[in-house]
Amino acid sequence: MPVLIGILLLVSLLLVFLYNNLVRKKNAVENAFFSMDVMLKKRYDLIPQLVETVKGYMHHERELLSGLTELRQKVIQEQLPANEKVKLDNQINTVLQQVRVQFENYPELKASENFLRLQGAVNETEEQLAASRRYYNAAVNDYHNVLETFPSSLMASWAGMGRKEYFSIGEAEKGVPDLSIK
Repeated sequence: MPVLIGILLLVSLLLVFLYNNLVRKKNAVENAFFSMDVMLKKRYDLIPQLVETVKGYMHHERELLSGLTELRQKVIQEQLPANEKVKLDNQINTVLQQVRVQFENYPELKASENFLRLQGAVNETEEQLAASRRYYNAAVNDYHNVLETFPSSLMASWAGMGRKEYFSIGEAEKGVPDLSIK
């Protein structure tokens, strides 16, 4: 009888340990997301300034700027789950990359003092956001490792814990940048 009680106690402790570990990893992902969300908010606040500054110069790219504005509105106005917010921000990354490529076609824009200051703020925010994303993706990776390894995978399945979305870069950002002088 004492051996049976000892085994049940050991199994119970193992289950508690596995569950607590899963919860810690899930909370680490959420913490990383909310830390990154602060940087995303800063980025979303800069987008209207960027659009207004660029509008006067980029006559032919209004559709691109409108799309960027629509994505920004969707992500800040709707109460989206984290995975949906990540997907939308990945789309914003792709559009911002297209806007950056278009900047190269407007030398008078690149010389504007307002644009240069705004571009500096955007670059600083993007660097901070990149660091936040690396931290978030590392937390998601740790969480996925726990979700997929035995025996914690059984506990995760039982607790209804699922995979999280990674932040990723778009196909346009994966290419080699054009560094030629125009």
